[in-house]
Amino acid sequence: MRTAYLKALHELAAKDKNVYALISDNGAIVYDDYRRDFPDQYLNLGISEANMIGMAAGMASRGKIPFAYTIGAFLAYRAFEFIRNDVCLQNQNIKIVGTGAGEVYSALGPTHHSTEDLGGLRGLPNLTVITPASPMEVYKATLAAYGHEGPVYLRIGTNREPEIYDGDYDFSIGKSVTLREGEDITLIGMGSILKDMLDVAEELEKDRIHARVINMHTIKPIDSEAIKKAISETGKIITIEDHNITGGLGSAVSEIIAETGKPVRFKRLGLANFSQGYGTYQEVKENNNIGKSRIRETFMELIR
Repeated sequence: MRTAYLKALHELAAKDKNVYALISDNGAIVYDDYRRDFPDQYLNLGISEANMIGMAAGMASRGKIPFAYTIGAFLAYRAFEFIRNDVCLQNQNIKIVGTGAGEVYSALGPTHHSTEDLGGLRGLPNLTVITPASPMEVYKATLAAYGHEGPVYLRIGTNREPEIYDGDYDFSIGKSVTLREGEDITLIGMGSILKDMLDVAEELEKDRIHARVINMHTIKPIDSEAIKKAISETGKIITIEDHNITGGLGSAVSEIIAETGKPVRFKRLGLANFSQGYGTYQEVKENNNIGKSRIRETFMELIR
């Protein structure tokens, strides 16, 4: 995902001198090509995330388009007040890019996990929140963020996520993508965990259980029409997220469900606490009950 983001940013900087890459020391090496080609459109502000956001706000007020990048946990938690007051309150045209979405930094522990970021940022007015599911989608989302006038939080993984798309597709902010059709139940996810969801849906197809899989890449504004359609056509919905169960995707979907007033069997699957344990990404997901085995169990519980 990170490579796809940098590819898109490089293309944007080449065509628009107002595009700037801001980093907070993290990721300096991966910016080598960008820094070589656009030295005047690059700023490394050191380990000072709040200052980076404050500087980005000043730059945006003068017509620049800063992409402020670092580990998502450090952006969402350390710099929250600056994001709220300097970016969202002023409705500045800033793109905030948090890497290491969810538990992707599995060997570094919960201090580096972005597992509560959406719970805080989703409530900020004017902020668009996007969580791409694959490298191709990161590339498209970065271009879309550039084209969107106003603040954007782009929540991406690292550099090992598999591609889930077989071919090109139209990416639109606020419009979900149905990755798999089905009439028995709907699985709604975001980010790299979509690959696990697709694998489980493929396994269940052998048992003639047809699951609809929706990639809700934009958490705000959320695609309410896709959710309402799933309620009417499948009557059962599971949200799956590498994020705390409070305030994230499941909460956003449940708000839409509640407002419809229609009956639906609904389950949120996500983290119930801080992430526990260390290891590979798959191991950490399994240890925290959001891996493939738990997705399948939750699926079967609801389908019964």
